Amino acid sequence: MSNQLKNSTSPYLLQHAENPVNWYPWCEEAFNKAKSEDKPIFLSIGYSTCHWCHVMAHESFEDEKTAEVLNQYFVPIKVDREERPDIDSVYMLVCQAFTGSGGWPMSIFMTGEKKPFFAGTYFPPQSRYGMPGFSDLLRAIVSQWNGNRNELLHSADEIIAHLKNTESGSFNSGNENLIEDAVRIFSDSFDSIYGGFGSAPKFPTPHNLLFLMLYSKQNHSSYAMEMAEKTLLQMRKGGIFDHIGYGFSRYSTDKHFLAPHFEKMLYDNALLIMAYTSAYSITKNSFYMDTAEKTAAFVIREMTSKDGGFYSAQDADSEGVEGKYYTFTLNEILEVLGEEKGTKFAQTFDITENGNFEGVNIPNLLKSNDYNTDFSEEISKLYNYRRNRTKLHLDDKVLLSWNSLMIAAMSMLYRVSKEEKYLQSAKNAQNFIEKNLCNDTLLYASYRKGKHSDNAFLDDYVFYTAALIELYNSTLDREYLERAEKLCNETVKRFWDSESGGFYMSESGNTELFMNPKETYDGAIPSGNSIMAYNLVRLYQLTEKAEYQNLAERQFAFLSAQAHDYPAGYSMFLLAKLLYENPPEHAVVVLKNSSELKAIRQKLPLLANVIIVQECKEYPLINDRTTYYVCKNNACLPPINECDF
Repeated sequence: MSNQLKNSTSPYLLQHAENPVNWYPWCEEAFNKAKSEDKPIFLSIGYSTCHWCHVMAHESFEDEKTAEVLNQYFVPIKVDREERPDIDSVYMLVCQAFTGSGGWPMSIFMTGEKKPFFAGTYFPPQSRYGMPGFSDLLRAIVSQWNGNRNELLHSADEIIAHLKNTESGSFNSGNENLIEDAVRIFSDSFDSIYGGFGSAPKFPTPHNLLFLMLYSKQNHSSYAMEMAEKTLLQMRKGGIFDHIGYGFSRYSTDKHFLAPHFEKMLYDNALLIMAYTSAYSITKNSFYMDTAEKTAAFVIREMTSKDGGFYSAQDADSEGVEGKYYTFTLNEILEVLGEEKGTKFAQTFDITENGNFEGVNIPNLLKSNDYNTDFSEEISKLYNYRRNRTKLHLDDKVLLSWNSLMIAAMSMLYRVSKEEKYLQSAKNAQNFIEKNLCNDTLLYASYRKGKHSDNAFLDDYVFYTAALIELYNSTLDREYLERAEKLCNETVKRFWDSESGGFYMSESGNTELFMNPKETYDGAIPSGNSIMAYNLVRLYQLTEKAEYQNLAERQFAFLSAQAHDYPAGYSMFLLAKLLYENPPEHAVVVLKNSSELKAIRQKLPLLANVIIVQECKEYPLINDRTTYYVCKNNACLPPINECDF
């Protein structure tokens, strides 16, 4: 029997549409029901490829007895965190305040006025390992709601007041040594043996690596580059990289990068393409280009719709088992490849009879230095075998912010590889966005099956602006730059806090929640505020318009105060700061013939900062040939007719 989720487009909500729990989507009907029936709300937030969301669903939400309690005493609401990042962000702060940590599934108990009074993440069906059982928790909440409600409401008011107090912004310039302090923090936590930072679990966090590589390039720091390269090397060798189908999983559960949490997210793969592309642009080591191109191949093959939009994620689980799709036994390898080729493949990729992961094997190169042997034939056979053996769930909704990251990544990969297919992939996705997720400067966060969401958030505006800037940098087509400027200006209009600085997550003055956060910390994805700092710097350097410089400096002041205590958590902001303080060379190109534009595009560097202009008084042709006016290190060079940037 279907519940209230049956008409949703979200794959996550649809996964719960046949639960015995009478789920509601986030809607006024649910909140009115809670008020009129005097019931608390149970809010469950997750996403469709989340392993522990699946576990709690199977254990509790598919259980008839648990559903009876939820339906009788609560109004249950399901939210897809990827479609409603505003709800997820606010209640994640609540969860962290209650428990000291967060994650998904997120479990929030609150009033019909959306005031939270208890929070947690996964709860097992019965009490174990010091964790309360979900059924026991529900009964305890009901008892408190009926017998001690004033204390619950007091708890809700206290947590809301606490969160609002911690959200106050500041223009204080803060720590002037943020960049050096961040590098030191990374150095202190760097794992020189296995790569990455800290202990398990290890997340890719590619923007940290992008920051370290740019810092290394600007400051001639071999150790900053060593930290980035060691991490990039170990991730590619490890099981976090899919050696059969390519692309990266979300994170490693161990310190070696061997055993991943197997879901693949679009945003991780976009940021990792950027990181490996950047590493190649600095080192010219083909290993990095190969990794970037294989990751892009995975995205184009498995994560791209026929209309050009990029899908959101692939699941970790198959047939209820995490990682089943990705793992092999030794016998499978030998049967598919034959004894001779199978044995060689197994020796290279750490495939053994006993297994390297729960009795089976994750292909990896951590024990091998064999990067040069061509296993393409064997990999193709195993890929086809794997696809026919079991299936993966695909979250096929198209998210504007994540698509924008991939557009930027494909654009950057094109500039370094010179392969037109990557630029075409970026253009196709941008066309998809303009057709389905835009109405001039009004954007929509998500799209699936002919329907877009009703709203968009800061990340949608700033990530799409960044994508347009990167498309401009790859094509030198001013339409992309003009569109980026238009959206940047709209972002300021909709989200900027002119009093305290920074940008709100939801449109200023237009949120249905008890607070409108300004996300500044660069977690798995850089924050909207950090990307906005980057956009303002790049637009100022491309257009030389003072308003972008002024806004960039105000944004730096705001973010500097936020980053004061832990600057390593603000690496994308610090990358923007590096670019501002040490701008890439700027070239104004006066074309003799428009036919020369393609050749110029083929020479563009990764950090392109090039403007095409018509011949004029300020920029005349020299020797009646295409002329380059290049400035670097705060000085302009004499005009020249040949330039390799």
